[in-house]
Amino acid sequence: GEQQMLVIGRALMSSPRVILLDEPSLGLAPMLVEEIFEIVQRMNRQEKLTVLLVEQNAALALAIAEHGYVMENGRIVLEGSAASLRDNADIKEFYLGLTEVGARKSYRDVKHYKRRKRWLS
Repeated sequence: GEQQMLVIGRALMSSPRVILLDEPSLGLAPMLVEEIFEIVQRMNRQEKLTVLLVEQNAALALAIAEHGYVMENGRIVLEGSAASLRDNADIKEFYLGLTEVGARKSYRDVKHYKRRKRWLS
């Protein structure tokens, strides 16, 4: 967590208008992930900093984002406001692990289904 915050701090020293964060939650304890994402949100609001966030934790990323892009195999297959992506049934099932009735699916089930159904052919 300290290393991630140090990297963010070093990047901010040059007063950028845009910052790219690649998997800031990778390998961190949930408590530290929450703290780092709060810092990212604060930077966006207070410093008017544009943040390009690359994150596999879709639920967390969409919780703080204004706009989102879904990439599969290096291609953008979906994009829209974070709210519209959070409400999208396919996003809920494939990336958030939720079924139509709100029950959680196991990662194994989602992963298997994802292999059979692709966004792009």
